[in-house]
Amino acid sequence: MSPQSSPEPLPYRITLFYGPEPVEAQSTRLACVFNVKKRSWKGGVQVAVELDEAQAARARQALDFEPWLRKALAPIAAEERPACESRARDLLIQGLCSLKLDLAIEAGIPQENGRVAADAFADALLRAVAQQAERLKTQILAELDLASSAE
Repeated sequence: MSPQSSPEPLPYRITLFYGPEPVEAQSTRLACVFNVKKRSWKGGVQVAVELDEAQAARARQALDFEPWLRKALAPIAAEERPACESRARDLLIQGLCSLKLDLAIEAGIPQENGRVAADAFADALLRAVAQQAERLKTQILAELDLASSAE
């Protein structure tokens, strides 16, 4: 038998720190903060990723999110649905911010605390949403413990 090579480790370790939270003085923006650690860095940094409500709305439309969510939550008891809907919307924002962070990392991210502005990568984010639609939905279902309720 030939020895299998182990998969190459990911260059970054990314962890959601918190969010989504409203951005101060920007009522139409939300942000998620991630801890980002590159293997070659001595320490990690915190990156706030902002998302404008218009970007979130375009992403929800591209994902056909509201009808999909209603269908996914249909088996849930009516009294539990509002909490699940709220959590699913937060998970979507987290997923969108994560996609935007991936775009920022691809563009090159410095080893310093920072932020990805709401208007950064807007068009690229919409393309990434279209490409990652099933993964986003699968992650939301998994977090809600509804993985078997997939479309």
